[in-house]
Amino acid sequence: MTNKEKKHHLHIELTQEQYELLCRQAKACGLTKRAFLTRLIEGQPVRARPPREIRELRTEVHRIGNNINQIARSVNMGIARPEDARNALFLLGQVYGLLSGLEKS
Repeated sequence: MTNKEKKHHLHIELTQEQYELLCRQAKACGLTKRAFLTRLIEGQPVRARPPREIRELRTEVHRIGNNINQIARSVNMGIARPEDARNALFLLGQVYGLLSGLEKS
């Protein structure tokens, strides 16, 4: 067994407050307590998952992007007007701006 494969067990004692904080932080990141602590020890980024609203907004932005692609194809085939594509791209830019602002807050 190599050093990388060798497992070490660690027993630590936490106060009730510390344990609850660990549980909350791990849950916010979508990780188990073990995975959360391992990432902290290894210096890996540990970030909270985005709220459900932001995930839903991202999904909606992706759907809008698909619609934009469909509009672009129809413009290229001569079915839609170029101004339709310009309007769609303008709206998509606004949505991306809102999404970016939400993620920063």
